[in-house]
Amino acid sequence: MSSLLPLFPLDAVLLPGAPLPLHVFEPRYKEMIAECLERKQPFGVLRAKDSEVAEIGCTAEILNVVKKYDDGRMDIVTQGRQRFEVMQINSERSFLQAEVFYLRDDPGTATREETSRALELHGEIMKLAGSEPESESELSKQELSFHLAGSLPLDLDFKQTLLGMKSEPERLQAVITFFENILPNVRRTLHVRRKAGGNGHAS
Repeated sequence: MSSLLPLFPLDAVLLPGAPLPLHVFEPRYKEMIAECLERKQPFGVLRAKDSEVAEIGCTAEILNVVKKYDDGRMDIVTQGRQRFEVMQINSERSFLQAEVFYLRDDPGTATREETSRALELHGEIMKLAGSEPESESELSKQELSFHLAGSLPLDLDFKQTLLGMKSEPERLQAVITFFENILPNVRRTLHVRRKAGGNGHAS
């Protein structure tokens, strides 16, 4: 069994616990995913940007093969699991592999006030986006920061930064700051849309 982690570079940032549906069509990735399914092993998702890949990524566990096509293409559903740092890239196969170091959080938990504030902001953004906010009981998770950030289509640079942070209090504070910064824009956009829809004017 190879100790190398197969890699799937994407224009995306996968966070632990977040779902990631994929349409697999390139021959090298059809080969890679078929192997992962056979061996019941995860693969690593790395953000690809400007022909470079990020150093920190997240493993993806294949939860379900939704559809297999006659030509070998697949629709699969995966979920983020463990964060890792790439130590050494291996290019011997048709797809990239890497020796990786799995990241663990420093000790420490966020305060009750920070948790409540993050949930409050997240709930408001979800409502403004027309989605139903999740109840607090559903969100009582160890890695709340990843869950909150992963449930919204946030800036990829921010998600990548979050992925590299090594403590939950630090991440949750970053999420709070990010939410506080984007909320005025979200409110303004919604206000403009309502105005435009109501009377044809966006003033």
